[in-house]
Amino acid sequence: MYLKSLELKNFRNYIGLNLNFNKGLNIFVGENAQGKTNIVESIYYISSIKSHRTSRDKDLIKWGKTKTYIKAEVVKNFGEIIMEFLLSSEEKRAIKINGIKKTKTSDILGAVNAVIFSPEDLKLVKEGPGIRRKFIDNELNQIRPKYHYALSQYNNCLMQRNTLLKSAKYSDSIKYTIEVFSEQLAEYGSFITEVRNEFIKKLGLIAKLMHRKITDGKEELEIVYQLSAEEFKDKNDVKNKLLKYYTENINDDISRGITMKGPHRDDLLIYINGMDARMYGSQGQQRTAALSLKLSELEIIKSEVGEYPILLLDDVLSELDSKRQSFLLTSLKEIQTIVTCTSLNDLNSYHFEHKDVFNVKEGMVKKLDI
Repeated sequence: MYLKSLELKNFRNYIGLNLNFNKGLNIFVGENAQGKTNIVESIYYISSIKSHRTSRDKDLIKWGKTKTYIKAEVVKNFGEIIMEFLLSSEEKRAIKINGIKKTKTSDILGAVNAVIFSPEDLKLVKEGPGIRRKFIDNELNQIRPKYHYALSQYNNCLMQRNTLLKSAKYSDSIKYTIEVFSEQLAEYGSFITEVRNEFIKKLGLIAKLMHRKITDGKEELEIVYQLSAEEFKDKNDVKNKLLKYYTENINDDISRGITMKGPHRDDLLIYINGMDARMYGSQGQQRTAALSLKLSELEIIKSEVGEYPILLLDDVLSELDSKRQSFLLTSLKEIQTIVTCTSLNDLNSYHFEHKDVFNVKEGMVKKLDI
């Protein structure tokens, strides 16, 4: 798939913007704080119904305005689709696909697939487990619409259970209400755990091969799903073990005021040559592992939906050394790639059949002759 055109109205620092893209490499070059990342953000939004920079839609609206509009024309194997988003600071957002209004998230997620790679993703290995859970969840939300629903329900149950746990310190009768949320938490949590486990097994195989190529066979990458609860056989086994924990350890959870086990506490362990990459990997090794994982995302989406997603490289090339840059860029021949950068130096030595360059300055975008 590839993005054919993009229209923005009152989005971030853009009053109005209309762009046409080629199906190969599209480069947006300019100084920092000119609006390059805003373009990437709008494209990511159409695939995930959220920004990678903020949790609030109103932050996307141009200062002084009350609404913003995003329209994207995307070419897929089966034909073209038009995505439209109207976001308002006063009303609920409105979303249309090919002119038909959509209200269910499951009907929107997966219509367009995009993978974003930014400097933040280079912290995937060395930062805390939250960033790795987010990496897993963002991927699964696109390729498993039911996962997004289960995760939303799980998070709602978790929030309510944690609120009750804090109140239970002062009232024993609240324990009975906690049990209701414990059952729901175990139900949704078991589904999340099973889907994550299946995904991580597939990701691990692809990332292992990817990492071997990047390191010329010198390093072996292994990723392991680390559960906060016990190991499991299947979905029902997870549900029973989570429910058993919530029942038997309710007093411990009450004393802490939080739910101590479940998918919200799980992690992704990353090993290089048998050593914990977070603890013992060099910065270069950690970045290579992150690159392997992000490139593996592309292959998983291809295997799931039958075509590559749109790849968004937001100011990440300058963070990679020449070897990793070369591997990344030479892997993109079949993938529409949208790059933001402050200089073309990192890209001039690579040949692409389709390549367009746009200069971005103070919210104005101009296509350059190259």
